Amino acid sequence: MEKAAYHRVLVKLSGEALLGEQGLGIDPVVVNRIAEEIAEVKALGVEIGIVLGGGNIFRGISASARGMDRVSGDYMGMLATVINALALQDYLERHQVDTRIQTAIKMAEIAEPFIRRRAIRHLEKGRVVIFAAGTGNPYFTTDTAAALRAIEIEADAIFKGTKVDGVYSADPKTNRDAIKYDELKYMDIVKNGLKVMDFTAVTLCMENNLPIIVFNLTQRGNLKKTIMGDKIGTKVSG
Repeated sequence: MEKAAYHRVLVKLSGEALLGEQGLGIDPVVVNRIAEEIAEVKALGVEIGIVLGGGNIFRGISASARGMDRVSGDYMGMLATVINALALQDYLERHQVDTRIQTAIKMAEIAEPFIRRRAIRHLEKGRVVIFAAGTGNPYFTTDTAAALRAIEIEADAIFKGTKVDGVYSADPKTNRDAIKYDELKYMDIVKNGLKVMDFTAVTLCMENNLPIIVFNLTQRGNLKKTIMGDKIGTKVSG
């Protein structure tokens, strides 16, 4: 049996990762593929926590820029992450992956409240745990929620799935001279304003020595490769 390089991980998926070629919402084909890949990693004995964004449905900060109250917009964004969590749970369980959703906002009819010890126990029992509704507080992104939950469950690393194959010095889609980084220090992100995760999340990771691995989620097999220890994407560490 193949042996993974990491025992317990936190996978951060943006809401946009669920879009596929659609402009809005959830693409069942994409969600099914992601669920398949998570099932493959789970079969290696890896304990997996997941944090999802909600940008495919609603972005609080964008609504705030258009005049909506920021707090209301952020709470709407949190609810969008719960919708995404329910969709991913459905597809994971189609692949025989036992899954639990824990939310930072109580909604007992559809999910458990976030309880650290219970989350860790689920992981130890081989269940995938999806952490939804961000941190439960406005003004904090799902990147920060991912860093917080990863630290709380004592994950070995955060794996952030994106649409590009790592971190670049500039947007590679618009700048042909953009340089891809194989490795970065936490402070490099802050000093150079690199768009990996927001600075609050990066600071949390730096203070707790939690590595961040950024990889291309759209290429099938990359999640397994990164967790097996293959050097693809960009690794951010101390």
